[in-house]
Amino acid sequence: MLLIFSFHSSASYGFDGPLQVRNQFPLFLYLNIPYLESASVENSFSAGLSYSSLNLVESSSEWDIGLDVEITEFDLRFKKNIRDFVELGIELPILSFSSGIMDGFLNTYHDAFGLPDYGRSNRPDNEFLYEARRNGDLVVKGRNGHIGIGDIRLTFKKPLLNRDPAISIKGNIELPTGDAKAGFGNGSIDAGISVLMDKKLSECFKSYLNIGAVFPGNLRGHEEINLREFFYGGAAIEASFWKNISLIGQVFIQGSPFPKTDISSIDRVAVLLSLGGRYSYGNNNFEFSLTEDPNTSGAPDFTLNFSFKRIF
Repeated sequence: MLLIFSFHSSASYGFDGPLQVRNQFPLFLYLNIPYLESASVENSFSAGLSYSSLNLVESSSEWDIGLDVEITEFDLRFKKNIRDFVELGIELPILSFSSGIMDGFLNTYHDAFGLPDYGRSNRPDNEFLYEARRNGDLVVKGRNGHIGIGDIRLTFKKPLLNRDPAISIKGNIELPTGDAKAGFGNGSIDAGISVLMDKKLSECFKSYLNIGAVFPGNLRGHEEINLREFFYGGAAIEASFWKNISLIGQVFIQGSPFPKTDISSIDRVAVLLSLGGRYSYGNNNFEFSLTEDPNTSGAPDFTLNFSFKRIF
């Protein structure tokens, strides 16, 4: 077995970057939430499908949050490398909120492994709820089964260092194209900036580090809410032992963009832990991953993600 491992380890195969997963917590989803990504620039088209489930029903003296919802996101992304000088990109998300079918399975799953469930077991299975109120006034109210376009994002990536480590700076703006009252957008322009770094650890391992800040505009739903800037960071390790297959593990951490709600699941730092793999064939790759929220704050109970990318 050691000889086999040594044989595989002696080969060096391509690396394609972190998993294309972002936080699908409904109240944060439309606030320019980033993906982790590589510092390298590319010409590519990708399509990602994510499915998440969340149950959070809590109140404080000021806020009433009711989220019992399953979220589907279909995301189209196009990136253009201009002479290795800069990468320009555009992302179009298509979203749907629904009552879903996963509650029974997730109750069994959480019970079997002793995992917290946000109080899911106290709600009827597969009953839709997506509503946020402040001082009794409605802020956001989602509709079961409704499909809509989210906020379109424009991106800009500039390489600063092309050696090892590779370092780039990225900026983006998010346009208010989604319906803020129904939870598809926030009705304002959002901006973000980040530093991306890639570092090769060995012939078979590569690491990725992203650190950034997001400056969201106000949430203009049924009522206007002043949002605040938040910081985020993430790291991923990609293992490439085989020619066409790589394994990726990553962690993503972000602060809350909402004003203090006195609801800990919203106010605390959100953590997402993702594990997945990627299969590459020619200029195409296929990616699958599972994401959990180990501290049950500001993130879905779980997220399944499948994506396809073609490099030009």
